[in-house]
Amino acid sequence: MAPIDPRRPGPKGPSSELIDAVVEMRRRNPRMGCRKIAEQISSAFGLAINKDVVRRILIQNCRPSPGRDGPSWLSIIGQAKDSLWSVDFFRCESILLKSHWVMVVMDVCTRRIIGFGVAPADRDGPVICRMFNRVIAKQTPPRYLSSDNDPLFRFQRWRANLRILEVDEIKTLPCTPLSHPFVERLIGTIRREYLDRILFWGGGDLERKLAHYQAYYNRHRCHTGLAGATPAERSGAPAAPIAKLESYTWRQHCNGLFQTPAPA
Repeated sequence: MAPIDPRRPGPKGPSSELIDAVVEMRRRNPRMGCRKIAEQISSAFGLAINKDVVRRILIQNCRPSPGRDGPSWLSIIGQAKDSLWSVDFFRCESILLKSHWVMVVMDVCTRRIIGFGVAPADRDGPVICRMFNRVIAKQTPPRYLSSDNDPLFRFQRWRANLRILEVDEIKTLPCTPLSHPFVERLIGTIRREYLDRILFWGGGDLERKLAHYQAYYNRHRCHTGLAGATPAERSGAPAAPIAKLESYTWRQHCNGLFQTPAPA
């Protein structure tokens, strides 16, 4: 009588190459969660892998820090317009403890960062107009622009500038961040992933570093709200070449702060 095979039939688990890639991705990007790692691996290698598989791999092969998965930000207005950008401000301090205001402009439909504008702490109508015009200098202006109820967006110069550009401004509900969700979440992402982990000397240094993050965010960072695609791919750019688990390299972004797999 033939001996009984103790192994149970069923689907095979992930290959050793995939396990190594997931573990190395987590090691090189310790602040990335399981969902983001799964999206980056799927984008780089063209494999169907979800966050649950990544979580099981990390539980068995390393000691992951507890993550927080939650629902994506949703907004009806973001799906209703094909040409809608959002604009907002946030403040950060340099290594010399000088405050700088950053204007961020994003395309709501594709989640693409249009650009950043940096100015000292004192702002007025002409300053924010120059910041906005510099950000969109090489872009076709949108049909609609979403902004909050910051007093800066009530300057007569700001409104006149939008009329010249033929842009209709859409105001959010007062004291309701959920009515301005995409850019609010983007600002939080920029702070958590990047600005809280770097230092900068002044406005020029901050602009250069934000440009590096913009390139990483638009071209290489997968987005949960875009089903794992990057904003550049959603905007019509060709997809990145597929890497092979048997042979690949690591591409560094933002001076090595982020690393993603790439074809060798």
